[in-house]
Parts: sequence; C-alpha cells; structure tokens
Amino acid sequence: MAGVSKCLKYSMFIFNFLFWVCGCVILGISIWLRVSSDAQKKYDIQGSSMLTAVDVMIAVGSIIMVLGFFGCCGAIKESRCLLLLFFIGLLLILLLQITAGILGAVYKPQIEKNINETLQTIIPINQQSKDLQQAIEVIQEENKCCGLLKGLSDWGGVTPESCRCTKVTETCNGSTYKQTCSSVFVDFFKKSLLIIIGIAFGLAVVELIGLGFSMALYCQIGSK
Repeated sequence: MAGVSKCLKYSMFIFNFLFWVCGCVILGISIWLRVSSDAQKKYDIQGSSMLTAVDVMIAVGSIIMVLGFFGCCGAIKESRCLLLLFFIGLLLILLLQITAGILGAVYKPQIEKNINETLQTIIPINQQSKDLQQAIEVIQEENKCCGLLKGLSDWGGVTPESCRCTKVTETCNGSTYKQTCSSVFVDFFKKSLLIIIGIAFGLAVVELIGLGFSMALYCQIGSK
C-alpha cells in the first residue's frame, strides 16, 4: 500500500495556514468596511444594500478561518473526516463567492442609479432627523460638497455652515460649494464593491488549489 506523501501533507498544512491567514485578512477588511466612522455615515444615508454585502464577507472570512483550521488539523493528523469537511465546506464557499462576485459585477453599473434614487427620498434634507442632517453636514465639510443631487436647494431653503465657502475656486462659487455629494457616495460604494469582487474572485483561485490538495491527500490516506 502506498504511504502518504510527506511533501503533499506538509504542503497541505502550509496552504491551510496561509488560507487561515487569508480568512483573518478578509474578516479584518470587512469589519473595517462595516464599522469605520466614514463608512458608517455613508451607510446610514444610502441604505443597507452594500451593508448586506459587507456582512456576507464578514461571515465568509469567519468560515474561511474555521475551514483553514480544519484543513491544518486534517493534514497533520491525516484525518479523512476533517479533510472531507474541509473539502465540502470549501466547495460551498467557492460556489457562494462566485455567485456573490457575479452579482457584484452585475450590480456595479447600477450603483449610481440606485444611490441617486435613495438620496432623492431624503430631500429636502432639513425635514430629516437631526442625526441624519449632522451626518450629511460632516460629509459635506470633509468632501467640500453641498447638497445631495441638486446642490443647496436640497436643503429646502436652509444654508448649513458646511456648505459655505468664501474664495472663488473650481469647487466654490464664492458663497457655497458647487459640487453635490452624490459623486462622493458613488465613488465610495464603487470602491467598496471592487474590494468585495476582488476578494471573491481572487480567493477563488486559492480555493481551487486547496480543493485539489485536500482531495489528493484524502485519497492517499484512504489508499494506505
């Protein structure tokens, strides 16, 4: 009977350790996208569609960490049960990631339209809650923009301090900022979506290698 290849065994262990590290990185980035103060302001205004995608990536990162642990233990202990659990779990994650990546790619061209539709529902801004108004003012001040879609008129006749500027420049007409904040939201969510798509498809290549390693080791252990 053929023995288990030491090279394959330890290659599988090293791969799964790196896979576990990848899970930690995905989890860390996803949590940052979820809880960073800048992101939170935009999520509060735009809605929960992107927030759901980030929550999914948090779950994926957590599961990958668990699968990486199973793979490491399965390789070192030569456990067919753990290797099979690793293979099945990794295959399911791969299918979910490919689906998420495809949906993200399909959703990307619609981001600007969906964001503008959402922003339209909170105009005039001065009729919204104080917390929401303050969040918009912070975004206006940080990004030197005024209003959401049409400019100062989005505030319903009120001119907040965050819209005011004095020097005539490309962004200022001498009294208020010219640029609306819709482009700020569009750029932010496009960048966030690109990160999610990149993680989904980039990790898919790594996972295919993992599937090959785990099945080869599983078969070798079974043939001992």
